[in-house]
Amino acid sequence: MLNSTASQRTSSQRPAAAIVSPLKSVIFSIALISGIVNLLALTAPLFMLQIYDRVLSSGSISTLIGLAVLALGLYIFQALLDIVRARIFLRIGEDFDHQLSARTHAAIVLLPLETRMPGDGLQPLRDLDNVRGFLSGQGPIALFDLPWMPLYLGICFVFHFWIGMTALVGAIVLVALTVLTDALSREPTQQTITHGMTRNALMEAGRRNAEVVRSMGLGGRIAEKWQEANSLYLKSNRRTGDIANTLGGIAKALRIMLQSGILGVGAWLVIQQEVSAGVMIASSVMMGRALAPIDMAIGSWKGFLMARQSWARLKDVFSFLPEETKTTALPRPKDDFVVKGVTIVPPGETTPTVSNVSFAISAGSALGIIGPSGCGKSTLARALVGAWTPARGEVRIDGASFDQWDPEIIGSYIGYLPQGVELFDGTIAENICRFDRDPDPEVIIAAAKAAGAHELIVGFSKGYDTRMGESGSALSAGQRQRVGLARALYGDPFLIVLDEPNANLDAEGEAALVKAIACVRERGGIVIIIAHRPSALGVVDLLLAMEGGRAKAFGPRDEILSKVLKTKEQKTVVPATKFTGRSVTPFRVVANQSMNLLKPIEDNNPAGGK
Repeated sequence: MLNSTASQRTSSQRPAAAIVSPLKSVIFSIALISGIVNLLALTAPLFMLQIYDRVLSSGSISTLIGLAVLALGLYIFQALLDIVRARIFLRIGEDFDHQLSARTHAAIVLLPLETRMPGDGLQPLRDLDNVRGFLSGQGPIALFDLPWMPLYLGICFVFHFWIGMTALVGAIVLVALTVLTDALSREPTQQTITHGMTRNALMEAGRRNAEVVRSMGLGGRIAEKWQEANSLYLKSNRRTGDIANTLGGIAKALRIMLQSGILGVGAWLVIQQEVSAGVMIASSVMMGRALAPIDMAIGSWKGFLMARQSWARLKDVFSFLPEETKTTALPRPKDDFVVKGVTIVPPGETTPTVSNVSFAISAGSALGIIGPSGCGKSTLARALVGAWTPARGEVRIDGASFDQWDPEIIGSYIGYLPQGVELFDGTIAENICRFDRDPDPEVIIAAAKAAGAHELIVGFSKGYDTRMGESGSALSAGQRQRVGLARALYGDPFLIVLDEPNANLDAEGEAALVKAIACVRERGGIVIIIAHRPSALGVVDLLLAMEGGRAKAFGPRDEILSKVLKTKEQKTVVPATKFTGRSVTPFRVVANQSMNLLKPIEDNNPAGGK
C-alpha cells in the first residue's frame, strides 16, 4: 500500500518536473528581464525628484530637455521589455498546453474505463485551460515583481525614516489582505467548479438525449433540473466574485489612501524642512510602484486559485494514467485466445458484476455467449477487448496479456462492435479505417463488403466520403450498425467481439453478418458473439451460458444447448400468424432461469402454420 501511494505521488510529480526542467533557462531570463523592468520603474520618481529639486531651482531649460530625453528613452526601453515579458509568458502557457494536451486527452478518453468521471468528463480540459490562462496572464508578472518590493521600500527609507515606515505599514496591510483573500476565496472557488461540472453534465445529457426530451415532453422538467444546478453555480460564483471584488476594492482604496498618506507625511516633513518637495512627490510615486504588484496579485487571485486547484486535479488525474512504457513488438496473433478466472468490477463500483469466468478458444472458432439480460455479457465483452481491466484473472492472446502489447498495435488485431454503436464525426471511410493516416481504399471497401454495407454506402450522394455527423447522427441505427461492423472487420483482425450485432439489422443484414463470421473463421480468426437472436448463433461452434455474472456452462454448441434445455427449459411453441399477407417463421421459445433464446423449429410441421 505504501509502495502504491509512493508510486502515485511520484507519478503525479513527473508532469511538473517535465515542465519546469526545460523552462529553467526561460525562468532565469524572465527574472532578469523583471529585474531590469523594476529598475527602470525608478525612472518616474527619480525624474520628478530631479525636476522639483534641480530644474525648478536652477531654471535650466537644457537640463529639463536632457532629463526629458533620457526619461523618454528609458520609458520606451521599459515598454519593450514589458511587451517581451508578456509574450514570453503567453508562449509559456502555450508550451504548457502542448506538453500536457496529449496526457489530458488520454485522461478524458481512458479514465472512464478505470473510474467514474464527475460531470461531463471534460473537466481535465477546462483545468488545462485554467492553468494555461493564468500562465499567459498578469498573475505571474505580479509574482516576479513582488520580490522587488524591498528595493522600493528601502529607497523610501533612504528618503526619510517616516516615509519608509508609512510605506512598510501599507505593504504589510496589503499583504495581509492578500492572505485573507486566499483564505476566504478557496472554498467558494472549489464550490463554483463543482457546481459548474454538475451543470455541464446535465446540459450534455439533455443535448445527447434531445429526441427523448422532445418526444416525451421532458423539456420543462429537464430545464427545471438544469436551472436548479445553474442557480447553485451562479450562487457560488457570485460569492467568489463578491469576495474578490470586495477585497480588491478595499486594496485599491487602501493603495490610494496610502499614496495620499505618504504625500501628507512628505508635506509635513517639507514643512519641517527635513526633506525637499521633490522627495515628497518622488516618495508618493515610489509608494505606488512598491504596492502595484500586491494590487495586481489581489486582482489576479481568483485566477490563481482556480489555476492552483486545476493543477492539483490534473496531477491527481495523471496519477491514474498508466505509465508510458515501450514494449517489445510481438508477432501477429494466430493461435488462441484464453480467459482465465476473470472477475470484473465496473469503473467507479466496488461490487463485481462478472466473477471467475474462464474459457479458451482456438483459431478458426466462434463462441456464442448467451444468457438473460443483466448477467454480465456486455461487461465481459469490454474486458475481452481490453477496454476494461479485470480486477482479477487474465486475458491472453497467443499467451501474451494485453499490457505486453502496444495499444495501437494490439488494437489493429481486434475488432469490436459494442452494443451501442458510436461513430465519430468524419467520413464513412474514415470511420471504417479507424482514421488510419494512410489507408488503402481497397481494404476499406473489402471491409464494407464483408459487412454487407457496400451497396448501402455507395447509395449515399457522396458514397464513402459522406460525413457521419456527431456520433453518426446522419445514419439510422441499422446503418450505423453496418458501418460499425465494417469497422470491426477492417484489416482482418484476429479477434472480433460482436455485442448483439444483429440487434438493428434486417434479413439482408443478418445474412451478411452470418457470412462475415463464417469468413473470419475460414481465414483462422476468432469470433465472439453476444446475441439474443438465434440467426448469428448458427455459425458458432462453442457456447458460453452465463447467469448472475458467472459462467454456467461452456463447450460445444449442441452439447451446451442440449444440456441447458434438458435441465431447465420450459417450451412454448408460437404458431405462425398472418401479418400483411406474409407468415412468420415459427419459433420455439426457450425460457428458463439461465437464458432466453429463440430457437428456430427444425421440423417442417404443417400444423405450425395454421
